[in-house]
Amino acid sequence: MRSFGAFVVASVALSACALKGDVRRVENEVQQLRAEMARADSARADFFDVTFQQIITLQQRLTDSVRLQSQRLVAFQGTVRTDMTEVLRLLVQTQELTGQSQQRLSELQDRLEERERVPVVQGAVAGDTSGAAISAGDVPPASEIYNVSIQQLRRGSVQTARQGFRFLLSNYPDDERAGDALFHIGESWERSDPDSAAVAYELVAQRYQDSPRAPTALYRLGLLAEQRGDLEAAQVYYNRVVSGWPRSDAAELARAKLNPGR
Repeated sequence: MRSFGAFVVASVALSACALKGDVRRVENEVQQLRAEMARADSARADFFDVTFQQIITLQQRLTDSVRLQSQRLVAFQGTVRTDMTEVLRLLVQTQELTGQSQQRLSELQDRLEERERVPVVQGAVAGDTSGAAISAGDVPPASEIYNVSIQQLRRGSVQTARQGFRFLLSNYPDDERAGDALFHIGESWERSDPDSAAVAYELVAQRYQDSPRAPTALYRLGLLAEQRGDLEAAQVYYNRVVSGWPRSDAAELARAKLNPGR
């Protein structure tokens, strides 16, 4: 009996020792787990701190970049606004100068056309519509032939007017109106036969260089060349006007053709 009791007591003592060892082991494991969890929490906190700081830094950079771009945009808008104001000013100035140039050219053109409209003198045959009645058997004065031909040209009877001018040139080749007569022959051909008009104008420039019709004839040749698309030939004619008759109204018109931007 005593032996059994001692065995029981020994077993209980051993069990108690084993239980304490297990409890201590479990406590150690719990402490290790807590330590690992603490390290993990610390690492996670450090990670989030770093990431959050990076996000803040990136956001600050983006904000600074947006602010800088905004400042540049405002400055650019100011520059563009200034440039646009200057462009508008120059445009208005150019339009004013262009208007003045166009007015000047129009005045010159009117002067040339007015010079071409020679008034009929008192000795002209008024009301004569036949035109073809001019005869070589009884040659009238050059002034009468010229004025009758001018009347026919104004009335639209270009063929009759052309015959009259040719009659004047045949009978009075040295008359002061000869250059005008040849010029009007070219003028009568301009719409129906530009090539014949060009021939007449060229003869005016060659034969009657002292006539005020000469530079105008060359200017008309330049216009005809432009109409057929030969810009190189047109420039040649305009340059001939400028070099040969630099002070004429036709020369100023020719310069405007040679330098359209001025």
